[in-house]
Amino acid sequence: MEFKDYYRTLGVAREATAEEIKKAFRKLARKYHPDVSKEPDAAERMKEINEAHTVLSDPEKRAAYDQLGKGYRPGQEFRPPPDWDAGFEFSTHGFSPHDAAQFSDFFSQLFGRMGGGMHGRGGHFQARGEDHAAKVVLDLEDAFHGATRQISLRVPKMDAQGRVTVETRTLNVKIPVGVREGQVIRLAGQGAPGTGGAPAGDLLLEVHFRPHEQLRAEGRDLHLSLPVAPWEVALGAVVQVDLPGGSLKVRIPAGAQSGHTLRVRGKGIPGTTPGDLLLELQVVLPPANTPKARELYETMARELAFEPRQQRGK
Repeated sequence: MEFKDYYRTLGVAREATAEEIKKAFRKLARKYHPDVSKEPDAAERMKEINEAHTVLSDPEKRAAYDQLGKGYRPGQEFRPPPDWDAGFEFSTHGFSPHDAAQFSDFFSQLFGRMGGGMHGRGGHFQARGEDHAAKVVLDLEDAFHGATRQISLRVPKMDAQGRVTVETRTLNVKIPVGVREGQVIRLAGQGAPGTGGAPAGDLLLEVHFRPHEQLRAEGRDLHLSLPVAPWEVALGAVVQVDLPGGSLKVRIPAGAQSGHTLRVRGKGIPGTTPGDLLLELQVVLPPANTPKARELYETMARELAFEPRQQRGK
């Protein structure tokens, strides 16, 4: 996917004010609108212009785009980093994946989920403050123990000169035991202020986990690649597995193979119905780096009637 320079599309500087962006958009729209333009590529150009204006005319999207796009050139190969938008506070009137699909893949990748799936009640009461949404990234350990985390959010705003600024606010957030990827934590009254004395909206925090060096969460289930010795799978064994919630003993059945998955019920992320722990066995061979180790391997090679390439499909 190629990086799109929306400022270049509209022909404005990165420091352009909201009014300058509006004027540039109107000028280009008069030139390329398919109803009036005689340019052969008018429809495609108008689509690009609309996309650029959609992002740069919105302080929230513009601030996130500016943060992400530092150092990229137009047409450069681009993949958004994981959780690139974490810590930005957005209104909940974001684009749904369906709406975002009307624009380029670049736009859909960045803004297709922004605020989507977390729409609050703001649209039903004119006086009530609008709900806001943000993505937060936590450690997997928080799901086992719970925690109170200090979370800083970047809040895009428009200043008096029509330029986008980013303010930071810090909140102490209680993380419940058993929180899972994608879960939304609602903070009442922490959204946009209401009008005429009406209550403020809520802040909806969508939880994501930082990559863990060993575990991978899928819903409440946990996946772990478990290194085992050849004799542990050949003869069977009981091994210790360390998890954020504590250690447990797991029995490996005799005759197991590398790649075999063991399911341990109820040892995933806690909850009313806890998840499971899925252990994928990975056989690790000891190196033949001593005379004794080499002798043992030579003995197996002579005495074990074993041809691994004939085991396929059995």
